[in-house]
Amino acid sequence: MEIGFVGLGTMGFHMARRLIEAGHIIVVYDSRPEAVARLTALGAAAATSPKDVADRVETVMVSLPSLEAVWAVAAGAHGVIEGKTVRRFVDLSTSGARMAQKIAEALKPKNIVQIDCPVSGGPGGAERGTLAVMVSGPAADIELLKPVLGVFGKVFVIGDRPGMAQTMKLANNLLSATAMAATSEAMVMGVKAGLDPSVMIEVINAGSGLNTASRDKFPRAVLPRSFDYGFTNALMYKDVKLCLDEAEGMGVPMWVGSMVRQLFQLANTQQGPDADFTTVVKCVEQWAGVEVKARTAKAP
Repeated sequence: MEIGFVGLGTMGFHMARRLIEAGHIIVVYDSRPEAVARLTALGAAAATSPKDVADRVETVMVSLPSLEAVWAVAAGAHGVIEGKTVRRFVDLSTSGARMAQKIAEALKPKNIVQIDCPVSGGPGGAERGTLAVMVSGPAADIELLKPVLGVFGKVFVIGDRPGMAQTMKLANNLLSATAMAATSEAMVMGVKAGLDPSVMIEVINAGSGLNTASRDKFPRAVLPRSFDYGFTNALMYKDVKLCLDEAEGMGVPMWVGSMVRQLFQLANTQQGPDADFTTVVKCVEQWAGVEVKARTAKAP
């Protein structure tokens, strides 16, 4: 299948790479020439703009970091909306239900179908092809795309209305952020009391406290103090804020979510928007005056 891909960052690169390896013909664009070069070296064709991509293929996929970027690529000047060939706009980003609906309305007069398709599983999942792929849109278009989306991971059809898959992704990311925030507080408390954080993680993962932060993020990025899980504070704060904004619009209370948003807002400001989102633990550590890090083995 001929597919366009716009946005070749950490996630986008691996997804586009997997499409090439699966035998699809890929046309790529990114504002950074070096990002394009990585894919053309693997066999992709380079485009000069999102419009150029949309002039060449019927299906354009995007993986972008912000709502503003998604809107600009979809409906801005030299965007997908101006393409002569495109029939499907597949948004792999986390941009929220309201943005999905806005894009769907903008593209409809051009007979371009908007398909939400946010993914979950991080850079590792994108690299291995083990992402959770959430998709909503017209059934016929989803059936056509299922074999392609399956290259990224397991496909879940959420519904047929614009924004439904985005709502699913926001709910997922709220839980991910909450696990990271709550585990940070629990771990800092234990370390302050003199517990070994590595033993704490073993106990939590063997018991009822097991969660994605204790299972994956703390062992990989917090205990070794590498803070390199691959997702930034800015992105997590954006996703949690989007979730709460949409919940508020529906009249759904988010008491716990509100606290999680505040903690990630602090991390975004204090640790930096480009710092890994696992650095949120540092906000709690600094308050308590301890560090959650693996202890060096004692000499025999």
